[in-house]
Amino acid sequence: MLFNMKSRNKSVIKKIIKINKHKFNLEIYPRIICWEIFPHDYNAALYAFSNKNKLNKQVEINHVYQKETK
Repeated sequence: MLFNMKSRNKSVIKKIIKINKHKFNLEIYPRIICWEIFPHDYNAALYAFSNKNKLNKQVEINHVYQKETK
């Protein structure tokens, strides 16, 4: 996680993430329990298109849902 920003009304959490040398903008909407990912460049868009399931799983595990601590 390189950048983390919450808006004033806390309805959107924005992060810039890096996965396999590709940068993405991640927007998390906690009120509706949803998230979206936006590629920074053309190569990132191709990577996201080719590896959609892998990317979704990695983003959910590492960036969207909190890990349980014991």
